Formats: sequence, structure tokens, C-alpha cells
Amino acid sequence: MPEITAPPKSAASASPWTRQNPFPGKLVVNRRLSSADSQKDTRHFEIDLTGWGLNFEPGDSVAVYPTNDPNLVKEIIRALGTTGDELVPAAKTTKPFREALLRDYSITQPTPKFLKAIAERASAAPMLTKLLRPDRKHDLENYLWGAEVIDFLLEHPSVKLRPEEFVGLLTKLQPRLYSVASSLRVFPDQVHLIVDVVRYESRGRARQGVASSFLADRADKVPVPVYPSSAKHFHMPEDQTLPLIMIGPGTGIAPFRAFLQERQALGAKGKNWLFFGSQREKCDYAYKEDWERFTRDGLLTRFDCAWSRDQAHKIYVQHKMLENATEIWKWIDDDGAQFFVCGDARRMAKDVDAALRKIVQEQGGKSVDEANAYVEKLKTDKRYKRDVY
Repeated sequence: MPEITAPPKSAASASPWTRQNPFPGKLVVNRRLSSADSQKDTRHFEIDLTGWGLNFEPGDSVAVYPTNDPNLVKEIIRALGTTGDELVPAAKTTKPFREALLRDYSITQPTPKFLKAIAERASAAPMLTKLLRPDRKHDLENYLWGAEVIDFLLEHPSVKLRPEEFVGLLTKLQPRLYSVASSLRVFPDQVHLIVDVVRYESRGRARQGVASSFLADRADKVPVPVYPSSAKHFHMPEDQTLPLIMIGPGTGIAPFRAFLQERQALGAKGKNWLFFGSQREKCDYAYKEDWERFTRDGLLTRFDCAWSRDQAHKIYVQHKMLENATEIWKWIDDDGAQFFVCGDARRMAKDVDAALRKIVQEQGGKSVDEANAYVEKLKTDKRYKRDVY
């Protein structure tokens, strides 16, 4: 563990770095957390921020500005029958087509404008024309699942788009936000991230996530542009004696590693209870050594894990919450604990919310309406905080 220091003061006003001109970080650690037999490729990244003059707090995110896969760029240029040297508009200037595709434009997700252009010019695309009707939105989403821009260019070679015309059908390449997994009090010149590298196959082609594959495969050779993004709604309480209950399955564990580092650095006296979940204990136990050390040090009061695939029936973090309902209710109602949730919004966060409401209802002896009102008051009082995506 590095020597604990005070975090650098924010110098954003004096810093030359902005969202439009992010700091060129340096990737210094790219370590796989999941073992080779895991179904996931979960990585721990450490980015050197020496001299950036900016700041973040546990609970915040950093925006990572990726570049696109050079091989995909080459394939698009080849499919369009261009050289790649043609000048096109990009970032308020002009650049060679190849450079613009690499750095400025999103080249995977087909936009409505791009699909319309293909449908209008491709005589063999009558189905696409029908799917673009407003009343076929759901059908279009199903049809597009796993499809990328390159698929349409290869399927309709007769459609020839000039480079300037082609980039006009694309959207800007956006940065990706990742929750910080470290405290500046402990790592004053770094930010740590935990990322699931997205790789899958669809329509007979290997696909990959833009930012996750950039970090995993290409970032060691180039600068990693980063800029902090504040999440004031997800910060820890100033009162260091308050207990924290933290629910962070998968990569949702990131902010809670930062929380615990920060609380240890500050000598906080509040209790800490962490719930973590993933598929298998043997191959998906992210940051096991950290949690064991925090437990030995007395910082992590309670730690519960849910391994969904280690038994015949699925066990998730919400099931572990319900198993510990009595104690959770005591922490919240008697001890004034703050309740944090980070991770998947589509299912996990909804299931955790339902479990919390059930605990409040059953342990607090409340009606459904009373339990709902209690939970809503937790939100209003900033004691129930979520960072879900």
C-alpha cells in the first residue's frame, strides 16, 4: 500500500485540460482479475495522472476517450473503395479520412441517417426500408441487434458513399465513463478502473467494445485521454461515523473499493458492510486480497458474496440482502446507515430496490405504502444513493 497523503487540491481552473482537451494519461497496469476459465474478461487498469492538476472524489467517474479499432477502420475504407487520405470534416477542422475514423467518429453503431442512406440506395434492401417506418421501431431494434456499420457496407457493395458523405451519417465518438476504483489520498497520481472487456460474436463476426478493447489491447502504446466527471449524488457522507451499506456486484464494486480506501486513509470510525456478486468464486472474485485485508484491518465490518453459478439455483446480491434482513434493518433504522447501489440498472438495481422495500416492510412492520414512503424518504434525505447504468 503506498504512503497515504492528502489528495491534491482541485486546480481545474488553472489546468489546461478540459473535456474537449482531456489529459493524456499513461496506462501503467493492465491486469486480468478473472481467471482464464471465467466467462468474463474482467481487468484492473491503473492510469498514471502525474501532473494533471485535476481532482476527483470516491463515487466520481473518469471519462476515457478511446480510439477505434485500426483494423475496423481499414475494413471500412476498403469497403468504401477509398484511399483513406481524403480530407473530411472532423472536430471543427479537416483531417484525413483514416484519422477521422480512428479518432472522431463512432463507426460501429448504425445511425438512423446511415440506415436511411443504405435503404435509399440499395435496391436489395426493401426490408430495411419497411423496418425504418415509425411503427416498426421494435422490429428494427431486433433486426439491428449485433449489427454494425461494416455489415451494411459489406452486404450492399453497390452502395458507394464518398468519405465526406459517409462521416456525415455518423455520430461523434463519445468518451466512456468509468467509476473510479481508487482514492487520491492513497494513490495521489493514479486512477484505478475495473472494466469488463466486451467481446462477442454476431452475424459470423467477432465484435468488441470500443473503450474496453482500447484499454485492454491498444492503450499501452498510446496516451489514454481522461477527464474527471463529478457525481455529487453518489459521494460518501461527511460524517465519518455513519455506517455504509454498499451493494456492488460485478464491476459495480469499483466505487466501494475507493470508499474503503478513503475511509481507511481518514481513519473513519463508521461501520462498513459490502455486498459483492459475480458468477463463480473460483474465477470471478475481483479484488479478493483487498477485501481480506480490509476485513483483517477491521475496516470492513461485514462482507457478503453472492456467486450466481456456484450452485444449481442462482444466488444474487438481493438474495443475500434478504438473508440478512434483520441486521440490515437495524443498520438503517437504528444506526442511520447510508445505502449505496452501483451497477446494472436494467435488472440488478430494480431487484435490490425491491429487496430493500421488502426488508423495510417486513422488519419495520409497515404496510406496502408505508414501506415505500420510508424508502422514498431515504432518497430525499440522501441516505439511499444509486449510480446505475
